[in-house]
Amino acid sequence: MAWRDRLRSGLGRSRSGLVKSLQSGLEAGSPSRDPAELVEEALIASDIGPSLAMTIAEEAVSSARGRRPSLDEVLDQLRGILVQRLEGCEKPLRLRVDGEPTVILLCGVNGAGKTTTLAKLSTQLLGADRSVDRPVVFAAADTFRAAAIEQLEIWGTRVGAELVRHQIGADPSAVVYDAIGRVERTGGVLFIDTAGRLQTNHNLMEELQKIERTAEKRLGRPIDDRLLVLDATTGQNGLSQGRRFHEAVDLTGIVLTKLDGTARGGIVVSVWEQLRVPLMYIGVGETQDDLHPFSAHEFVDALLERPAQS
Repeated sequence: MAWRDRLRSGLGRSRSGLVKSLQSGLEAGSPSRDPAELVEEALIASDIGPSLAMTIAEEAVSSARGRRPSLDEVLDQLRGILVQRLEGCEKPLRLRVDGEPTVILLCGVNGAGKTTTLAKLSTQLLGADRSVDRPVVFAAADTFRAAAIEQLEIWGTRVGAELVRHQIGADPSAVVYDAIGRVERTGGVLFIDTAGRLQTNHNLMEELQKIERTAEKRLGRPIDDRLLVLDATTGQNGLSQGRRFHEAVDLTGIVLTKLDGTARGGIVVSVWEQLRVPLMYIGVGETQDDLHPFSAHEFVDALLERPAQS
């Protein structure tokens, strides 16, 4: 299945909730209701924050000039507005071409999909396009959970990546230090899998900062990408997570997973508007092909497609 079809299917719940709400309000709702108010309610329900939703709604109906706009008019306006709002949020991975190894750190709370995302990214990089023609190394820096290390080991075997691990309870920074030494000898790409206790845990943030300092000292430069993996089903709580992780490690990108599991796809817009961290990948399913570089145009088109006439 082509990515556009996967995206459309994955955003089905979000699209149905948003477009049907707009359709119900504009075509079958009370004629006395303010169209901007109807649009605002639909946007808020899709997890676009209240203040932003009000601004977008007013802009979306402004061309109607006192009359009730049609659903098609509002959808057309929203497409342009959302694409414009998302301008600048697309960004590719920083794969080095200078002979130095590429180092990518993934962080996020437990259950967001860090390890699975790491495996999907490495599989894609090692795939048919051969965008990476050198080895991939995994650093098991979540030393607090045996299950996390075992899962990473399984994925490493599947995708052909080497795993650098220490014993349970070891210093995560020591794992990263050794993993960088390994990837410096072999070349290629190093993915660092980190612990994911709640973002309010101060020790976790200190640990991530220590990992980053250790990596920078060993590399003699910053980590190439520091990615936050966010579960889209957490909605606005994900913004709180994003702020805390961004303060700790100066994120360079976000991977938004599980968009197929929520009817609140508007969180994509809120994440960019409030965090201003590039949205690098989105996930709409379990397979490696369901994780894809983010495109504002593709996302907005899939989210705002008008339902077929019955």
